Amino acid sequence: MSYAVKEMFLTLQGEGVQAGRRAVFVRFAGCNLWSGREQDRATAVCRFCDTDFIGTDGAGGGRFADATQLVAAAVDFWGEGLSERFVVLTGGEPMLQIDDALVEAFHHAGFTIAMESNGTLAAHPGIDWVCISPKAGSVVVQRQGDELKLVWPQPGSDVADLERWDFAHHLIQPLDSVDAVANHAAAIDLVMARPRWRLTLQAHKTLGLR
Repeated sequence: MSYAVKEMFLTLQGEGVQAGRRAVFVRFAGCNLWSGREQDRATAVCRFCDTDFIGTDGAGGGRFADATQLVAAAVDFWGEGLSERFVVLTGGEPMLQIDDALVEAFHHAGFTIAMESNGTLAAHPGIDWVCISPKAGSVVVQRQGDELKLVWPQPGSDVADLERWDFAHHLIQPLDSVDAVANHAAAIDLVMARPRWRLTLQAHKTLGLR
């Protein structure tokens, strides 16, 4: 199987429980909730998406013929040293492309694998850290994992129901939009009212990281 990757780069994880950790990000092309075309925005499930996941023309991106090629590129981005290798598989929707061969190749190269997904497809059982960011209006099948990250405010989200999902961490992330101040306040209010949740911020944007 070949893999379509929008971009790949070395950075620090900017949000969630793993924030601050050195990581190779692999952003897969494609998403099952939105075509990515501007004319489809009005009917998209997650209209607030701030990620370009269309095509393979981003820095470090491309079409990789097999898992060995993709992982070799990630190793090049990481550089020297086997210790603490960490890769974040994201998108778009990464579970459209993650398969046995890719998981095995990353593990063979010494990487811990994290994945950020919308949860509409079941996570591969070999992934080491599962982060699900549910989108209101979608059917989420992956209701367990390490980290549940809810972008807020998000009309139509059933917060009480999400609290019953089997995740080690329940996180609220303010929606990044022109209403950022109000969104931060709304996120803080939710955490203050429902202490099951913790606030997470997108530190990579503040720091000017990718």
